[in-house]
Amino acid sequence: MDLDLRFPALSDLRQRARRRIPHFAWEYLDSATGTESVKHLNRSALDAIRMAPSALDGAFQPELATPLLGQTFSAPFGIAPIGMSGLIWPGAEAALARLAARQRIPYGMSTVATRLPEEIGPLAGDMGWFQLYPPRDADIRTDLLKRAKAAGFRVLVLTVDVPAPSRRERQLRADLAFPPRKTPRMFAQTALRPEWALRTLRMGVPRLRLMEEYKRLDGTAPSTGHAGYLLRVNPDWDYVAALRDGWQGPLVLKGILRPEDGTRAKAAGVDAVWVSNHAGRQFDGAPASVDVLPDIRAAVGPGYPVIADGGVESGLDILRMMAKGADFVMLGRAWHYALAALGPRGAAHLDHILREDLIANMMQLGLTSPRDAGQRLWPAQDTDRSR
Repeated sequence: MDLDLRFPALSDLRQRARRRIPHFAWEYLDSATGTESVKHLNRSALDAIRMAPSALDGAFQPELATPLLGQTFSAPFGIAPIGMSGLIWPGAEAALARLAARQRIPYGMSTVATRLPEEIGPLAGDMGWFQLYPPRDADIRTDLLKRAKAAGFRVLVLTVDVPAPSRRERQLRADLAFPPRKTPRMFAQTALRPEWALRTLRMGVPRLRLMEEYKRLDGTAPSTGHAGYLLRVNPDWDYVAALRDGWQGPLVLKGILRPEDGTRAKAAGVDAVWVSNHAGRQFDGAPASVDVLPDIRAAVGPGYPVIADGGVESGLDILRMMAKGADFVMLGRAWHYALAALGPRGAAHLDHILREDLIANMMQLGLTSPRDAGQRLWPAQDTDRSR
């Protein structure tokens, strides 16, 4: 099968994904919170960015390799963490970690993944980033950092934009819980998706395995309830300082939308900020990620790494993010649409789509490096950021 002919864009993979996974898994992957205005705003804000093609540049070859946090990645994009990734497609964490290692792009594993860091870290090799939802207990935090480091994760990403759970109304309507409840409604939805069901049967019911280990060890733990109660959901700058002291390696803060938070992170010894509105899943009144990038870039200054996500679906979107101030771009939902559509080969196909689209658009714009995308913004803007 020529995947380029059947699935030339992420939108094609998304349509197939919806037909291949149960309704509750789809609602978990595709939903945001509230009216989902931020999810749609991310898309419209990217579409509003115009860039002027360059003519008569002669023959040249675009170069996608991009340096970040002491490494050079093969492209300016990576795989953002998604909690309960294995609910969306059984074995998702392992499949994406292997792809990242093979293609030399970052793979972010969530604290609330369905597998353990010891299982996934070695598969990612030196491409592994460990995303931390901050534990309430300092001893658990210390042990998590020790385990992540021992498993080979090189970068620690602290998510800072989840001070409280969001409602995510579509998930509530789908009766989704963690671990998933065994109800007639769930069985009916699962029966309609036999391949997902058989793979899940082999892998086991998706669970928060890492936090469940600590729940068993916590003498104050209720006998029932969500293992996520162990996670502290409102860290402060003292917590960041403790992480900086406890993690020997690059530290990133994910969920930054205000310039003043970016400058404070830089002053606190954080190695990079990750501009993100959590794909609209936390707060339905946030700005689009790409719209705040220029102010955050100006605040942290040239040379300081800025990562971004939010509605990215193509190589052109990656260039738009970089034109507005990002050094590197992450995608989360996109990889899982691709996995749900075609399994591991779907994720590999998305990697192919993004690279091909980057090169095609860089040729149109006369760019040898995606880092120069700001030079093609229209109307022209001052983009001398000297990253």
